[in-house]
Formats: sequence, structure tokens, C-alpha cells
Amino acid sequence: MLSQFRWIDGHADVWSVFRDPAALSEIVAALAKPFRGSGVTTVAGIESRGFLLGGAVAVAMGVGFTAIRKQGAIFPGPKVRRVTSADYRGNETELLMQRASLAPGDRVLLVDDWIETGSQAAAAQSMIAECGAMLVGVAVVIDGLPDDRRALLPPVHGLVRQDAL
Repeated sequence: MLSQFRWIDGHADVWSVFRDPAALSEIVAALAKPFRGSGVTTVAGIESRGFLLGGAVAVAMGVGFTAIRKQGAIFPGPKVRRVTSADYRGNETELLMQRASLAPGDRVLLVDDWIETGSQAAAAQSMIAECGAMLVGVAVVIDGLPDDRRALLPPVHGLVRQDAL
């Protein structure tokens, strides 16, 4: 899997994983595996790579998908909103989720490609809780989360540590 990542202008090109069906299948299975049997009722993903990976993990787990959009997206109906704390670039982002996408008692797995500060995951956790649901875990391809931020989230399962890239 590590061979799938190329560095371009100082940034990791994770998009290449989506072009390789064998690598993508392996990643989706590995993201889902630790959370099978944990009662997950829906997988959530943050726009945009979280949509691709989260949707695939939801299908693999036989559950639905909950979209978390970024500000400016067309997203009908009542929404839950949060502004994240600063990310690794110092940017804050407003996240939106349709209020009706979760019900009290839902058990949610958040899936994304990369976690560094946990700012988006923490905002998603708060939004999920506002709907009466529970974030039971976070599954990511690349895990660069510092221990102090990890302690604020449910179990985080990463396939590769950022420092291994």
C-alpha cells in the first residue's frame, strides 16, 4: 500500500489509491475489519475523500452512509453545523450534516483518508452526539494524530502511521 503514495510538491498524493482496484479493495477491508461486530449502524465520511472511502466501507459493512459536507455545498434540509478548530494548515472549516441522517441510538464509524490534528473528527463527534448518536470509532488510511488529541476521540484505527511515509 505504501507504494501507492507519491509525494508531489511536498504533499502526499493519496488519489492514486483510488485508481488501483486491488489496493482500494485491500484498504476498504482493512478499514472496516476492526469495527465489524461493534454494532455500527452507519459510516460517516467528510467531504471529499471521506465520501469515497466511507461509502465503500459502508457497503462492505452492509450499513448506510452519512455525508458530512464542507461549507458552501448544496445540502437540503435542516442541518447540524460545527466550525472545526485549526487544522494542520491553521485553517478552520465549517462542517454540515443533515440532521435527519442520524437517529438517536445510531452507532457511527467515521472514515477518512488522513488524520493529523483531529479537528474535523472532533467536530464530527460533536455533531453526531447532537443528533443523539454515538461515534464508536475513527478509521483512517494515514494516522498522524498526536496522543493528546487521540485521547479526546473514540478508538482511532490507522492503517499506516504518518511518520512511516
